[in-house]
Amino acid sequence: MERTYFITGFPGFISKHLLLKILDNEMSFQKIYLLVLPNTEKQCRDFLFTLDQKYPYYALLKIELLSGDITKKNFGLSLKNLNVLFNDLTDLFHLAAIYDLAVPKKIAYEVNVKGTINVNEFALKLKSLKRYTYFSTSYVSGTREGKIYEHELEMGQTFKNFYEETKYYAEREVEKLKTQLPITIIRPGIVVGHSETGETSKFDGPYFILNFFTKLRYLPIPQIGKDNAYCNFIPIDYLINAVYYLSHAEIGVNKTYQITDPSPYLVQDVYKDFLSYYLNKTTVGNIPIKFISPLLSIPFIRRLLKVEKEVLSYFNCKSEYDCMNTLTDLQNTSIKCPDFKDILPVITHYYKVHKTVIEKHVLFK
Repeated sequence: MERTYFITGFPGFISKHLLLKILDNEMSFQKIYLLVLPNTEKQCRDFLFTLDQKYPYYALLKIELLSGDITKKNFGLSLKNLNVLFNDLTDLFHLAAIYDLAVPKKIAYEVNVKGTINVNEFALKLKSLKRYTYFSTSYVSGTREGKIYEHELEMGQTFKNFYEETKYYAEREVEKLKTQLPITIIRPGIVVGHSETGETSKFDGPYFILNFFTKLRYLPIPQIGKDNAYCNFIPIDYLINAVYYLSHAEIGVNKTYQITDPSPYLVQDVYKDFLSYYLNKTTVGNIPIKFISPLLSIPFIRRLLKVEKEVLSYFNCKSEYDCMNTLTDLQNTSIKCPDFKDILPVITHYYKVHKTVIEKHVLFK
């Protein structure tokens, strides 16, 4: 039976790469439905038009944009579309979410929790469903420290921001369905650009460090904090290769996978390496995080440095993410997480070349 895909969260960075992975591997699929917000429809069509030279025309004709919204029941789709989807869909990928550390609670709850409940209700109506793959985050662990295991979720944790909190509650809703549906839960680390090209759509996450360096490039640059926190960065190609395999393999049914760096580096070491590759400099002195945090509470400073205040909490996040499920189920494949220090020069170079592209930067308030 040919697969029929339904992907939410398009045209996000991860969903775009997932689409390309499907096109690269499955020219015999029946259909790919992409749920897109009405105000992004033109952007999505423009992106699809760029694919016509790489992929056969007949394959692109099998991609259909559906204008809808996960915060609405049945996404606001027509009864005609719903009847087709309920009968034909085999693979559901739910990626739509608010991926903003500074997001207000009400908006985060509306999209991340209520939206996921709507996707769950939709999934329960699918008559041909082979897999429901839900994208969570490894940071549903919140403020927990020490080793975090893939089977753990409800551990009495608190949260650093509303993004973490609402993704936690959303994952709880998906977890409840494991007895009723073939589900795979994906908990990515912080996703960075492609390991070979460095390509990324947004300079957020670790790229805030490079923004900071850019503004202070003519000054001595201090180390930020002294805590032994670990990085949790993974390149987009590793994530997509792992997800594609695990979401199609029978072994992935009703599993939760933390797709994280199995050999993470300390944040302080990566900070120094970024500075070395980007500006050929070394750190001078140290500034405690408690002195930086009040400064980033000032909107003007945030806009000047292009750094979110919320990112500071990850400089002293002493969590280690066990990914044994992921490593075990990928062990007979060629899919391996690259050493982050090996790809750091590529990531840095891409930022250097594209740092003036306004669309790649987060809009600071």
